[in-house]
Amino acid sequence: MQPFRDLGFARVDTHREQRQGAPEAILAEGKTPDEVEAIARALLESDAGSVLVTRADAEARDALRRVAPDAEEDARARLAWVARHVPEPRGLVTIVSGGTSDGPVVTEARVRAELLGTRVVVHQDAGVAGLHRLAPALDDLRRADCVVVVAGQDAALTSVVGGLVAAPVIGVPTSTGYGAALNGMTALHSMLISCAAGVAVVNIDDGFGAGTIAARIARSAGGAG
Repeated sequence: MQPFRDLGFARVDTHREQRQGAPEAILAEGKTPDEVEAIARALLESDAGSVLVTRADAEARDALRRVAPDAEEDARARLAWVARHVPEPRGLVTIVSGGTSDGPVVTEARVRAELLGTRVVVHQDAGVAGLHRLAPALDDLRRADCVVVVAGQDAALTSVVGGLVAAPVIGVPTSTGYGAALNGMTALHSMLISCAAGVAVVNIDDGFGAGTIAARIARSAGGAG
């Protein structure tokens, strides 16, 4: 079998899960519902353990359901996914966010990490404007194999968490915030110049990338969670 399925408009990487332990995901943005449906069908027919559709509007989410009636979705996060053969969970990822508005990115990171076979604990709305709200998350942060911090505005939460935990920290800047937030550029720059040495940063609003990296780190660490 070829390592991809040629659909004419797309060459679907059906062997990515074998190579990397993580199946290809479908970015619905810019694709028609029929294209989303055809790509999802190709992945499932090639025994993908899961299929995740990101940036998915209602039509894209319906397209996945036509292929997989057992699909789940989260409209606010613009996600749809189907889990068929998810690995046994290994390791723990703890996700903490600055504010409720960061929720869609948190969900994208959580779902992706869970589909790749790791336990995920989420603590939302623990930003530095009320730092005492971070206290309930401290035990889960300290026992995590990998931590994901999702924050917009000044993204100061990333440095705070990075200075508290031994695990690798992945910062996810979000586009949340008023004018000078510059659609996430301010948060991105703040995370990139974090004074906490154990922080790495992904793209703005990239919960998918953060969830993928976090799951790989956590599963490699192999913690009991």
